[in-house]
Amino acid sequence: MPGIRIEIDGSSRFNPGPAGIGVRIVEKDGSVIKEISRFVGIRTNNQAEYEALLCGLRQALNFAARPIIIQTDSELIYRQVKGSYKVRNEELKRLHTQTRKLLAMLPHADLRLVPRKLNQGADKLARNASARKRTGK
Repeated sequence: MPGIRIEIDGSSRFNPGPAGIGVRIVEKDGSVIKEISRFVGIRTNNQAEYEALLCGLRQALNFAARPIIIQTDSELIYRQVKGSYKVRNEELKRLHTQTRKLLAMLPHADLRLVPRKLNQGADKLARNASARKRTGK
């Protein structure tokens, strides 16, 4: 197992609608280092997924010298980042470009596609954030 696992998920109510991200940073022994649950405004589900990935990648910079696995349950995001799907949506292209730049700064990071059941912690954080009002409460 890697030194650090970063679980990411995005959630949008009504797609597009109020959206949130969830990011969990987990140590090799399973202990949670940090959890992030943040309202990100009105977004589509895919935009929220990318926002979560970007947040996770920014957090990963703090652990750049260690092996890192970033896990997502979004097949679209995974396949776009890995290059097997084209990015056609203009907003997703912008987010994808930012993602590629951050990944280039993380030579020990590996993005992995996992079943939803392995991403429940990040999913709960994202759903809770998407339910919040703009006040951030």
